[in-house]
Amino acid sequence: MFKVLVFYLPKQKKGKMKKEIKLPEWFDGELYEEGAVVRNRFSGEEYELNNVELSMYDFVMGATIIMEMGMTNPSSVKELKKGLDWFRKNNSKAYMTLLD
Repeated sequence: MFKVLVFYLPKQKKGKMKKEIKLPEWFDGELYEEGAVVRNRFSGEEYELNNVELSMYDFVMGATIIMEMGMTNPSSVKELKKGLDWFRKNNSKAYMTLLD
């Protein structure tokens, strides 16, 4: 058995506005109030996510962990693919840094 540790650093306040992104209707995870800096568990690279992106990131990582534990089913595989597609569309740089 293995453990996956995900570390979040406090989000830095910045003056520039980002476009508003929304979670899709199929998303049934928790919507966080704040974002954070997330570190890629393999490369160590970091990327700052807003609250919506962080919510989806945790959803994707949860689905990934379930698959790695061998507890896959068609529903979890489909949700993982949807989450990855959402990231590719809404923040391709974060996708490449954290999930690719």
